[in-house]
Amino acid sequence: MTIETAELQPGMAERAIDTATDVSRTITEMSAGLHTAVDRLSETIVTARQSGKPLATISAITREAPLASLFVAFLFGVAVARWR
Repeated sequence: MTIETAELQPGMAERAIDTATDVSRTITEMSAGLHTAVDRLSETIVTARQSGKPLATISAITREAPLASLFVAFLFGVAVARWR
């Protein structure tokens, strides 16, 4: 191998550093995407908990009759499981 050929081909250490940099960049991008998704979900939950919205209604019903709500949720789960 000549000196010119050795200089043109990256060494193992350089390739490992490049790979680690790519992985780090990918993880950073995924983390940013996940953070955005969590923020959107949090905003949606806050909106749904406002008075008169579906989540507020479900929460109120669950507080007033927890066993009845559990029974309805169980029946709903059975119906969904059988449908699939």
